[in-house]
Amino acid sequence: MSTIERVEIHVFTYQVENLGLAGQSAAGVGNLAYVPGSKMAQTRFAVRIRCDDGVEGAYVTHWVGTPSSLGQTQMLAPYLVGRDPEQREQIYDDLKREVRAYDHMGHGVLDIALWDLAGRKYGVSVSRMLGGFRTQLPTYASTYHGQSTPGGLDSPEAFADYALACKEQGFAGFKIHGWHEGDARREAHNVLKVRERVGDGWPLMLDPACQLRTYLDALYVGRACDEANYFWYEDPYRDTGVAATGHQRLRAQLRTPLLVSEHVRGVEQKAAFLLAGGCDLIHADPEYDLGITGAMKIAHFCEALGLDVQLHACGPAHRAVMSALRNTHFYEMALIGPGMPNAVPPVYSSDYSDQPQDLGRDGTVPVPTGPGLGVEYDWDYIEQHRTALFVYGASH
Repeated sequence: MSTIERVEIHVFTYQVENLGLAGQSAAGVGNLAYVPGSKMAQTRFAVRIRCDDGVEGAYVTHWVGTPSSLGQTQMLAPYLVGRDPEQREQIYDDLKREVRAYDHMGHGVLDIALWDLAGRKYGVSVSRMLGGFRTQLPTYASTYHGQSTPGGLDSPEAFADYALACKEQGFAGFKIHGWHEGDARREAHNVLKVRERVGDGWPLMLDPACQLRTYLDALYVGRACDEANYFWYEDPYRDTGVAATGHQRLRAQLRTPLLVSEHVRGVEQKAAFLLAGGCDLIHADPEYDLGITGAMKIAHFCEALGLDVQLHACGPAHRAVMSALRNTHFYEMALIGPGMPNAVPPVYSSDYSDQPQDLGRDGTVPVPTGPGLGVEYDWDYIEQHRTALFVYGASH
């Protein structure tokens, strides 16, 4: 039996080209904009779990790698020391209880690293451990938010041009993240403009990211989604995606399926939201929703009701989970835009990529098949760019 003796958290920075804040003061996911020639510093963190028999597991964060999530991961990491790493269900339950007063966003990275550890211990991929049957994942382009400064996605015409380019490249669909102003008329015009440009039949989705100000704004834009035959309508307004009653009433007025619950954390709360009629599809994320363990619980709950689940964002854990799901549609390449790279960390020494230029000609990305998550991290790069190291357990 392996026993966890050491947990490391490596905080590191890296540069992303052609992205900046464009007048915003906070470096949140939604505030990145196209700034040609610029270099913007990004911060993420890596988790490495080591056992007394030399077995290791690791995970490097993508979009969950924020200071807020880092704080919760630091809270939880000491609870792994001395544990059997294969008792993931018990560890999941204990860590969930430990951060019951918080949003659970630091839990998932530890669970993912435990799955990677188990796969490496037995020489099998996490996809295979989950019963995965998909080897290639149809992938949609998920845009950065619209910007008010010139360039990038600064107008409905720019969104329409980029959507057509993504269609021609082979993406399986296209999701719009609109502007921060919450202008319902502008958003509705954008919805219609993009559909006009790409034609009928190709899947389009809209995610205002809770920027529409009121329920009636959400209804107005949703009717545009109906007119343009969008595949889903996601997190529309300033309830922040958690008001089941408001979304239940919105569903009654619209034909476009509602994808909500990205901001409702964990299987219990998502189940309550769905059963209250708050959405047609549930969103799950191994980083956000308490790991691979948590994401699979959510997917199986949706399957029990005969409904679909979508995985939010991208990463090797997301690919492993999606490989084992029947009731899902697309892999999300988030976030990208014209001349705008995906700001995920460049830490892979293997050929893994979530950049648009590496999309397969058939519009898919592969599921990694190597041991664990199936990716190899460049630890030299991480350590060379490290800004902080937190160690729990054995010091050697």
